[in-house]
Amino acid sequence: MRFDLTDLRLFLQVVEAESITQGAERAGMALPSASARIRGMEEISRVSLLDRGARGVRPTAAGEALAHHARIVLGQMEQMRGDLQLYARGLRGKIRILSGRAAMAHLPDTLRRYLLAHPTIDIDLEERQSPDVVAAVAGGHADLGIAADTTDTGTLETRPFEVDRLVLITPGDHAFAGRDEVAFAQVLDQPFIGLPAESALQGHLATHAAREGKPFKLRVRLDSFEDICAMVSSGVGLAIVPEVYARRYQAEMAFRIVAITDGWALRHLLICARSFDALPVHARALVEYLSNDADDR
Repeated sequence: MRFDLTDLRLFLQVVEAESITQGAERAGMALPSASARIRGMEEISRVSLLDRGARGVRPTAAGEALAHHARIVLGQMEQMRGDLQLYARGLRGKIRILSGRAAMAHLPDTLRRYLLAHPTIDIDLEERQSPDVVAAVAGGHADLGIAADTTDTGTLETRPFEVDRLVLITPGDHAFAGRDEVAFAQVLDQPFIGLPAESALQGHLATHAAREGKPFKLRVRLDSFEDICAMVSSGVGLAIVPEVYARRYQAEMAFRIVAITDGWALRHLLICARSFDALPVHARALVEYLSNDADDR
């Protein structure tokens, strides 16, 4: 049974996209060529690897087994390439990172310093919700993830990255604007600006509002913290956002920051991987950068 690395990469792209067409695009391959390769893999293995339906494709039991081994083989190849970086600077490596929104604000400076120190390494960084980050890393679709500790990381290995503090922001003339701190239950009668319903942070807040026995009143949902801060600054309502974003936009917008006394307002962000020791050497180096920055803070 002979599958080359191109076959394995293509198959994983198809499985992840749940589409031969999209998988071929991700692999940079023409659809007829990709389809022929998939058929050839099934002929060689003498078993169906994909269930094909009107809404796309899903791996069969045999396909799941192949995907599992493909991730191991490709991961080992990437580790080999990374280790050879120590001896051959001409080789290139890539690290795929998935991160929750709160962690994205803390990453640019560390990544800038890492990329300057490692000119032959590229980073593919994508924002996802924390549960999706964990699922993708566990499934081998990313090398590293950064997720909030409010998400179950299962069997993944974790290291601390950053502390994420949630704060209340209010218009400058609001009754709560002069306070140093406030309990969540005290503000639940106020109108809020929030994130989309599928946001992990919005779900986190809604859960704690329910525990207080009160609804979380949202006047509008916006997709960025900058827009949320601007809306609060204009006097539309209050919002609860990560402190790092509030500090970033406070200088240019007229809103106040108030601490939240509830314990759940302090979240810990975690670096996660299936196995830190099994990462390629350049990915292990990035973990050290992220971990050292966490120690410095």
